[in-house]
Amino acid sequence: MTIRFASNHAVRSLPLARLLRHTADALQAVRAGQSLNDVLVRCPDEARPGTQALIFHVMRWLGSAQAARALLAPKAPPPAVDALLTTALALLWPEGGLPYSEHTLVNEAVRAGGKQGAFINAVLRRFLREREPLIVAVASQPTARWNHPAWWVERVRKDWPEQWQAVLAASSQHPPMTLRVNRRQCDVTGYVAKLAQHGIAARAIGGQAIVLETPRPVLQIPGFVQGEVSVQDAAAQLAAPLLIGTGLPRGARVLDACAAPGGKTAHLLELAELDLLAIDSDALRLTRVQETLARLGLSARVLAADAGDPAAWWDGVLFDAILLDAPCSASGVVRRHPDVRWLRRASDIDALVQTQARLLDALWPQLKPGGHLLYCACSVFKAEGDDQIDAFLQRHGDARHASQRPSPGHLLPLPDNASNAAAPEATAAADGFYYALLEKVFH
Repeated sequence: MTIRFASNHAVRSLPLARLLRHTADALQAVRAGQSLNDVLVRCPDEARPGTQALIFHVMRWLGSAQAARALLAPKAPPPAVDALLTTALALLWPEGGLPYSEHTLVNEAVRAGGKQGAFINAVLRRFLREREPLIVAVASQPTARWNHPAWWVERVRKDWPEQWQAVLAASSQHPPMTLRVNRRQCDVTGYVAKLAQHGIAARAIGGQAIVLETPRPVLQIPGFVQGEVSVQDAAAQLAAPLLIGTGLPRGARVLDACAAPGGKTAHLLELAELDLLAIDSDALRLTRVQETLARLGLSARVLAADAGDPAAWWDGVLFDAILLDAPCSASGVVRRHPDVRWLRRASDIDALVQTQARLLDALWPQLKPGGHLLYCACSVFKAEGDDQIDAFLQRHGDARHASQRPSPGHLLPLPDNASNAAAPEATAAADGFYYALLEKVFH
């Protein structure tokens, strides 16, 4: 059996058994603490698109598949066999619309299993025979029911008692592909029309955001290479307008404190003429910032530095505005990075909260009185949002929420985000995010 993934026209047909082996290898790597970004880079070029499609599906249904495997084979098989078996069970789960039949998947999993093929065949065929009662049986386990670790489920339930189930369900959906139109080169209406001329259906959802009806590789997007558009979720597109909307003058001195990979850096420069310093502690990721700016025909000072250690990089001149897109749990973008839920630990959140507080406290003195700091995090956890900012305001008497425009606060990946007047772009297509626009008051 060979398979072609039509969403990427550049891939060749490959044997499904081979893709299943690569996918099982990726699952083992995630279980060992490696991110899928790192794992997929090591995957052979011809197998990478198909493997990514499969492993993303597996990550979204991993809790259910692991619970089913435990019932079907209580004595855990060797790690490689367990990974292949769990992979097949996740792909057989009755969701997702994968492009092959159950019969084909079982046969190819048996081929991929080699000497363990008979065992894999027996387990998978029993699953198909007993699937409905097995699904009911595992649903009593929070990790299996919601396909997130139990601690994650409990934190979301506690933070969002009315919406927690919808938030968890949204985290296992396929995300849309959202573009940001470069206002310096074209407008939204004209670009949607250009897409239509190329047979690409899309819709504008506010601001500079456009959602494609069907995701596609960026090199197949008209004008991408020329800098007409960038890929950026609608929620992330709120950052630059919020900061620019504070009334920054031409040539304002702005710091993007955790800039990589550069989407918000570029958006700021698309909207205004700024003296912008983009820093990030990861020198390798900073190359992404430079590549993005070059593609869009923009320029900024780019520096590898720890934003939390201004003594190592600050020249003593205060900034008119600061953007702090802080390191966080990524719980708001887990549908785009489905391995994050399995890589994070409960203790990670406390450590991230401490890092965020350190960055806020370190950067605040570099802001001019009357200036604004925009704190954002792609998280749905209140510890990284409202709780973090409330604690910051208690520590700093010269800080307050911006008086001239409200902060969006927490944006959940749910349709009612559209009712938030402070964030009209945040529709059902948007990721989970948090924004607090802070003003330094004069004393």
